[in-house]
Amino acid sequence: MTQATAMFVMFILYGVLPAAGIYLGYRGVKKLTQPKMLEYKAMPQLGSIPEKSMPQEVAQKLALINEKGEKLKRLYGDTNNDGVIDDKDAVNETYVMIKNVMDIHIPEAVADYRRLHDLDSNVNKTVVISAEKSGDALSRADTTKIKNSNMTGRQALLEVLNTVDTQFDGLLDAAYHQDGQKLLATNRYLQQRFEK
Repeated sequence: MTQATAMFVMFILYGVLPAAGIYLGYRGVKKLTQPKMLEYKAMPQLGSIPEKSMPQEVAQKLALINEKGEKLKRLYGDTNNDGVIDDKDAVNETYVMIKNVMDIHIPEAVADYRRLHDLDSNVNKTVVISAEKSGDALSRADTTKIKNSNMTGRQALLEVLNTVDTQFDGLLDAAYHQDGQKLLATNRYLQQRFEK
């Protein structure tokens, strides 16, 4: 083995491999310790939210709304049934309303709640510390009533999400019945045609 080959092998064994091991170890530890993020495909403006910063019931409601919103966008936005919502589709008022709720109103409501949640500096520290000991981290947004109302920030956010969820259920039901009526009308038309 020549001296150049030996130096190259030493460089690989004592330089590159340890550096690669340190880098991969760093990436692995970083990946294991980073918080789990919640992402919503139909609401990209919502961004990625750390799972720890959202109460479980809010995260579940957001997941339901995300799923229903995605279905509604396809139902009301893809009018030519080509699988893509683009300029060729005839956009109606219902689609615009769904898009605005998903792109503007829900992300703003969640951002407002998160700001309330972040106001938790030292004001309510004793409640937060005692709640963390019991395993259920509560914040000011979860315990303090909003002025001139009988709701906490968490209850207000859940009220907004429940309203959206109920309205989306109504829109899904309406789409189902509308398409069902089309099927019934097609069936009646075909029966009349074949009877003649």
